[in-house]
Amino acid sequence: MGVRGLTSYIEGNKKQFYEERKLKNTKLVIDGNSLFCNLYIKSGLDQRHGGDYESFANIIQQFFETLTTCNIKPFVVMDGAIDYSGKKFPTLIERAQGRIEEAGKISSGKSKQSQFSPFSLLSRMVFRQKLSSLNVPFIYCMFEADQEIACLANEWNCAVLSKDSDFYIFDLKGGYLPYEFFEWHNISMCQETTERYIPVSHFSINNFCACFNNMNKELLPLFAVIVGNDYTSPRSMDAFFSRVNFSQVAQPAYSRMHARIDGLLHWLSQFPGPEEAMDEVLVRDSAQDITQDIISGMQEYKVSHSNLAQYFMHGAAVDNLAKYYTPANLPEPVRHLPEWLLDRLSRGHLPSFILDVLVLQKTILGVQVENCQLPSSHTTSLPIRQVFYGLLLDGNRKLLQGQGSEQGETTNPTEGSPLYHVQEFDRQGLKFRGASIDAILPSGFQQLPLEKLNEVPLPVRLQVLLETLGADESITIADCPHLNLPVCVTCYWLCCSKPKPNLQMVQALLLGIVYGELSRLGGNQRGPAAEYPGVRAVCNRLARLQVRANERRGPDLDVAHAYSQWQSCLWMSIYLNQLLCCPLPEPECAWLYSGTFVHCAVVEMKWGSTPEDLLMGAPFPAQLYRDIQVAVQRSVGADFFRPPSRKWVNASKKVQGVGATKRFFSSNMYALQDDGVDE
Repeated sequence: MGVRGLTSYIEGNKKQFYEERKLKNTKLVIDGNSLFCNLYIKSGLDQRHGGDYESFANIIQQFFETLTTCNIKPFVVMDGAIDYSGKKFPTLIERAQGRIEEAGKISSGKSKQSQFSPFSLLSRMVFRQKLSSLNVPFIYCMFEADQEIACLANEWNCAVLSKDSDFYIFDLKGGYLPYEFFEWHNISMCQETTERYIPVSHFSINNFCACFNNMNKELLPLFAVIVGNDYTSPRSMDAFFSRVNFSQVAQPAYSRMHARIDGLLHWLSQFPGPEEAMDEVLVRDSAQDITQDIISGMQEYKVSHSNLAQYFMHGAAVDNLAKYYTPANLPEPVRHLPEWLLDRLSRGHLPSFILDVLVLQKTILGVQVENCQLPSSHTTSLPIRQVFYGLLLDGNRKLLQGQGSEQGETTNPTEGSPLYHVQEFDRQGLKFRGASIDAILPSGFQQLPLEKLNEVPLPVRLQVLLETLGADESITIADCPHLNLPVCVTCYWLCCSKPKPNLQMVQALLLGIVYGELSRLGGNQRGPAAEYPGVRAVCNRLARLQVRANERRGPDLDVAHAYSQWQSCLWMSIYLNQLLCCPLPEPECAWLYSGTFVHCAVVEMKWGSTPEDLLMGAPFPAQLYRDIQVAVQRSVGADFFRPPSRKWVNASKKVQGVGATKRFFSSNMYALQDDGVDE
């Protein structure tokens, strides 16, 4: 949600509307989606090469360590699925279209990274996994989180941290802290007590209303609806604004939008309450009946008892989060869902994407920086999504039938036939368009009701996952079981992607997985992996194979598209694995893929280096690379990994003049990609 133009209006009057404070020794309710977006965007992470996940994980850790230093206890509340009323859907499509256009500019080198750039596909998983590893209390709401955040903050009389202008409207007892002025990089110390604090700008609704003739704060929800938020269109109020002249109260220096906001606030302040003001609004907008839209819009800002306080206070002692949700306080579209599924959704162990499928039968696929002249990278993972949709929608149909109700199609499907259709929104060229996608059950698995999917025997759930990926149980990494799913995905990607990735792309990807595993084990510091012979030296060697900040040029589009396909396959495979209650261990996404590493590694492979060269001198990483390669070979054959001809290698080294390792420090790394050397 968000009130159009309100944030810039209030920030433009910062001295009038904010109070500077020292934040310490307190609880803090955090808008998780807002925090995720701002940590990602404002930290200068690379968005051109498909993911800078390890760096993102480190930033998340630094943020919460700063809160701990100041004795601030965070409680993170995340948004869930798309609003089930469908009112916000056009806004989401509009934003996705903007991200596609921005991604197209980035891929062609015509745009710098900005707040409108697309998020790397696995970044939300990294955020959730890092919160878990840091033991930060968090929860996912079923749908929009704003009301739950406001209710929880009022229950504890503490502030809300966000960058959502709706929190200027909620009646928050502890006030609102805009992320823009939350100086967590600049902690200070109280001279009297030596306690550390974070400088913040605090917004109070009472102080705000005092600036407008002590306006009744209950008028603010009406103000938000009239101005327009994600649920209401400003055009619906055109007749009203055409009949009211705000020029007498608004400051001349204001923009048109800010003048409208300022004038409306002064105009509303003359009314004792929202009833009287709404009567006047309706009189001045008699051309259409907008009463119900106004009332329902104002209800979005109603603050009541929190359903989450008890859960957060009990923490890990809660066996089943769903027991804190009763049918009375759950949204109607999800009341029939089984407790195990609601519990796992709330804990982030299942993606809210599931509710988009079950409730709306609509999904919005993530935007990536890729070759926009080719079909969307999500085309490669389509068969995985079809099984995912089939398990959900067929299981939900059986659940509803068992409860004596029907939804959608009711015919029993034959094996392999479409069950339902899901409307997917994805990139077509540079446009965001919808398409009807068949939901299909995997062959031989017709008895998987959603209500008891978590009770299906492990071998059956594993077989569903492996058959969907075209893999078998022989594709395993015994010493690193958490890499089994990424290895299966890599086999699927090699078989299904179009165009096919070449040898250098595959070598660079596998090398990146090995480097990530070494980093996860602390091989570049003082972790367990550093004890293995030669590991520290290998880590230092591999660390040079990364795009540095001053070299972040546009990506090689062939490479970017191939890795975007791989990420899409991994993204949906993790979702399917979660729905099947993790028959394979869930991988730690922060360590699986580094776009800034693999793009450079591809260039290095093209110039004649081999993974064996780069892993030389350390038995552990060399063996891990061989184990992964052997597992992949079982799917694609050993011939795929035969080394390039010596003639090509000698030619490439002759062109360069010196060994490939000298190019680690070259500022012209990307200029070498199109020099005409034949692969």
